Amino acid sequence: MSLWKLFGIESQDAAPPVSSSQADTVTKITAALDELSGEQARFLACYAYILSRVAHADQYVSEEETQVMESLIVSEGQLPKKMAVLIVQMAKTQNVLFGGIENYVVTRELNKIANRKQKMSLLHCLYAVSAANQSISNIEDSEIRQVTRELKLRHQDFISARLHFKKHLDILKPSPSPKKLKTL
Repeated sequence: MSLWKLFGIESQDAAPPVSSSQADTVTKITAALDELSGEQARFLACYAYILSRVAHADQYVSEEETQVMESLIVSEGQLPKKMAVLIVQMAKTQNVLFGGIENYVVTRELNKIANRKQKMSLLHCLYAVSAANQSISNIEDSEIRQVTRELKLRHQDFISARLHFKKHLDILKPSPSPKKLKTL
């Protein structure tokens, strides 16, 4: 299965130019994913991409977020750590390159292939990734809400998952007290 096809890009004509070292990396990743069934690879690719989408919502993916994503892919896909690392790296790269264009398309694809239990699991995982640094930014929270809508989950599902992580929500944390201005 080609890397481009896995992420829903049918033709390599749409791919950006790559150096020979990048091409070697792509070949290794593709070979690793070839070990999975087409259905499992597609599911995990979508799952990892959406995790990466939320982690990157604030334009930065921390090392802690990456580690949580890798752990979640290991457990969700029952994969070796090495393969999970490859999948997460690939998802992060695809999200940086095509995020604005592909976000809805990939989430819609997962909506087609995942059952309700898998979607709810993903919703909780999105919050776990966002909370990896003990803080869920407003933009990450908003992105999770958008994913919830795209997965056709109910608002109550979103609120339920969100409540498990409320201590990490920036919007609910007390704002630092403003410094008093010195008067002349």
